[in-house]
Amino acid sequence: MVSEIIKVILSKLPEDIVSAASFEGANIVLYTKSRDYYINHRDDIKKIVKEIKKRIELRPDPSISEEQEKTKKYIEELIDKEAELSLIRFDPQRSIVRIECKKPGVAIGKNGANLNLIRDKTFWIPEIKRSAAIKSTIIDNIREVLYQNNDFRRNFLNNVGERIYNGWTRTKREEWVRLSFLGGGNQVGRSSILLQTPESRILLDFGIDVSSENSMYPLMDSPDFDVGELDAVIISHAHVDHTGAIPLLYKYGYRGPIYCTEPTRDIMSLLQLDVVKIAKMSGKDYPYNSDDIKEMVKHCITLNYEEVTDVTPDVRITLYNSGHILGSAMVHIHIGNGLHNFLYTGDLKFKNTKLLQRANYIFPRLESVLMESTYGGPNDIMPPLSVGDAELLDKVTEIAQSGGKILFPVLGSGRGQEIMMMLEQLMREGSIPKVDIYLDGMVWDICAIYTAYPEYLSSSIKSLIFNKGENPFLSDIFKRVGSNQEREELMNKDGPFIVLATSGMLTGGPSVEYFKRFADDSRNKIIFNCYQAPNSLGARISKGEKEFTFKSGDETKFIEVKMEVGSVRVSNHADRRELLSFVNHMKPRPKTIILNHGDPIKISNLANAISKMKFKVKVPKNLESIRLV
Repeated sequence: MVSEIIKVILSKLPEDIVSAASFEGANIVLYTKSRDYYINHRDDIKKIVKEIKKRIELRPDPSISEEQEKTKKYIEELIDKEAELSLIRFDPQRSIVRIECKKPGVAIGKNGANLNLIRDKTFWIPEIKRSAAIKSTIIDNIREVLYQNNDFRRNFLNNVGERIYNGWTRTKREEWVRLSFLGGGNQVGRSSILLQTPESRILLDFGIDVSSENSMYPLMDSPDFDVGELDAVIISHAHVDHTGAIPLLYKYGYRGPIYCTEPTRDIMSLLQLDVVKIAKMSGKDYPYNSDDIKEMVKHCITLNYEEVTDVTPDVRITLYNSGHILGSAMVHIHIGNGLHNFLYTGDLKFKNTKLLQRANYIFPRLESVLMESTYGGPNDIMPPLSVGDAELLDKVTEIAQSGGKILFPVLGSGRGQEIMMMLEQLMREGSIPKVDIYLDGMVWDICAIYTAYPEYLSSSIKSLIFNKGENPFLSDIFKRVGSNQEREELMNKDGPFIVLATSGMLTGGPSVEYFKRFADDSRNKIIFNCYQAPNSLGARISKGEKEFTFKSGDETKFIEVKMEVGSVRVSNHADRRELLSFVNHMKPRPKTIILNHGDPIKISNLANAISKMKFKVKVPKNLESIRLV
């Protein structure tokens, strides 16, 4: 069955010019066997795009593309060695050649000259991807999964497009929009919201609560939730409290799309693999495995910021920078033909940091907003970045003089890199003594992902990388701990040095092992720098507990905490002032603010403050539903 929209497009083109037509998600792809038409008549497509307001691409039919080896040789000769070309891969089903290099700008050429030459000389469509400046197995593996499943991806993307364009499949009785909370209502963790219209069933995030064993997963037994009815999943950012349960969807039979940014796809895959690894090391069975994660990757559709795309017949989304971690996004959702415009913020930061620009606050239209409340309490006021720098300066200077060690338990993505950039700048400027900084757990691999997407970073970091050729992630102060043996050697090494290790709440991973070994030396310090969930080991240490026992098999180890316990006040979340400022700055002004992802007392307090700003405020609990329209 040929979609009506494709029939309309074909009617506007010369007969027999298009050899095949298909969807790639919401995009429409036309193939032609006429080399002359492909080179000389692209303006025909531009006119149709302008008329029907849909993204259409004209590609050479695979039958007229040059041989792969000949094309590869041409590309290698064309692109300057300065680009540091690393890999050329072909997707023959879609006439695409993927070119990976460390300097994409050089490969693209002035005003895209090289891209145009490759298109017109070889009849392949070039896609330029940046290689990570730090070798990343996870990026290589993800791109390999996509490369090995070319046939699957073409069919999958076409099916997604047919769902979008082939009209309504459910009976429409009246117009309505409803949100149901499967997690994240009056709690921090397992964020999961189901957006429903008469036509669409869309999940916004699907996370876990790592600090809870009894209520770790979203409430999939909710009467509103049916995995077989889902049309799409949209991910705000990669942290496991927003993504940790997604592979379960594929284990239980979901085969629809996941929409997110490229960095989010890469980081969430790594974090999920780490969750499975930690569970296995602890002797626990985990409900999904690496095959389920691979299935998830195969179904990802990545979007750039401010790229508009339809996801169902009545829902269109746009992702905007949320300022939280690399690739994190707020999701603007346009429902129906102007029926309702809704914003899901995920986690946001409304202040520039060393790594990222602050969250976007200007949107096309806006009636209601679902906003995080993690630091919404009256005392949740973060100091300026300069104060965090000063706190680090004091701590590092002290350990440099005493010969001690500092352990930073960090989140693998976000907080870990922010601390790294703060330390790197202070050492580069000579403000603090230069000491080695060891990265253990996921921190190193996620840093590699950060180097693959510098366009998402702050203007100051981009300036260092692009204008001065100084990538702070490549500083010689950073050392990787890549094995158990290297970790053991480091634990026995004399200080001073600094360790950044996951997890940030000491709920598992190498940070717990470092704590056990460093705790009984008063020269050492443990510096917390992220949210500590109630009853987590990190929270207990932060509150002043001094004695702990750890079991490993039949062995029980007693730990007395003699090391200094402190914190650095830096956060990738908006604090109370930022949250209120974000609400006040939003354009256009929404009518309703819905609060989630926060402790009940903090959410209640923030709700009172926002209601005084003349907004309608709602605070749903888990399993509650809210009708937006």
